[in-house]
Amino acid sequence: MTSPAEPHDHLVHDSVGPAITGVEAGATIGVGMNSLLMIGVMPVILGALADEHRLSAAGIGQAAMLELLGMGVATALAGALLRLNHLKWIGVVASIALAIIDLATTQASGLEVLALRTAAGEVEGVLLWITVGMIVRTVTPERWAGVFFTAQTLAQLLLAIILAAWVMPRFGANGGFAALAIASVMGVVPALASPSRLAPLPVAPGEGGAPPPRGWIALVATVIYVAAGGAVGVYLEPLAHQAGLGAGVAQTALWTSLAAQVAGGAAATAMAGRVRYFTVFIISSAIYLGVWCAFSLREPGWLFISVNALAGLGGLFLAPFQVPMMIDADPSRRAAMQSGAAQLIGGALGPLLASRVVSDADAHGVLWLGCALLLAGLAIIAWLRFTTRPSPRSSFASG
Repeated sequence: MTSPAEPHDHLVHDSVGPAITGVEAGATIGVGMNSLLMIGVMPVILGALADEHRLSAAGIGQAAMLELLGMGVATALAGALLRLNHLKWIGVVASIALAIIDLATTQASGLEVLALRTAAGEVEGVLLWITVGMIVRTVTPERWAGVFFTAQTLAQLLLAIILAAWVMPRFGANGGFAALAIASVMGVVPALASPSRLAPLPVAPGEGGAPPPRGWIALVATVIYVAAGGAVGVYLEPLAHQAGLGAGVAQTALWTSLAAQVAGGAAATAMAGRVRYFTVFIISSAIYLGVWCAFSLREPGWLFISVNALAGLGGLFLAPFQVPMMIDADPSRRAAMQSGAAQLIGGALGPLLASRVVSDADAHGVLWLGCALLLAGLAIIAWLRFTTRPSPRSSFASG
């Protein structure tokens, strides 16, 4: 006999609110994929802008920081202030607005690029808010986060291959932004198929809508931890150049890393509910430290590409488990609702700090910065893990 709490004809059974259909779930994932497409190709597109003298080396970090910060702030404000109503039309309008901004960037340089990428991030943050809202309401959020990360990485991989093989060798950075604009227009289709609304998260009597203290600590830990990868990742092309390698190696390293991320996301989806999140954090941290050590050497192209793929595998295997970490710290799920914003703000903080430790001649400072941030974030996560008190609502996410 099937219990009332088990899914039947629905693909997603919500722990908060009613179940939604498979089409609606897939469409909501599609909306979020469009919001994160730029992140997957950001190193090569911003690197191309620098090669075309439309951005400085520091400008690479600043542009990445501003776009990610715009996404994080928009996602956070939407999660705190907006109700998940009229989602179809919010998705449609945001997708069209993002396409217009991407096309405008083809005519920009310097400060204009920074302003437009900030605006793009704000629109992307609204699209991501829709998808995160669905994920945190499900019974197994790490599984649906894994589905989301795997799907969006597949899209990033496809775009990265298209850009490297056909678009950017002929059209440069402008070709990359035009491709992003086309993808944004295509995002109208999943937006129209997404659910019109999602149920509000429950609030206990006497509590506000903000996370409790442990939830805030989990968010801070996420910001610091994610900042480590963001600081190093955005300088992939300069690090390749300093290893004596060309832009083609950096582009190959990017798309092979995305391919590895697909495998990591698929593995995370399959292992959701079966592996402890803290174990995943430890393994992924060891992988990152090893990869960054290799980046400090003057290695051949095949090794640079291989270790970057290893970082991609570990990074995306880890990403879905950040949600159960937050739910373990804050079973109300209010912190988890802000998980996307925290990851984006961390992704913005990393490039911002990195822009302070690099020059046009030397980008190796980002490796030391990445190590320091990663270890600091991991220490806070360990403190949360070993001071938490298990509860029935968070047992599935235990470390």
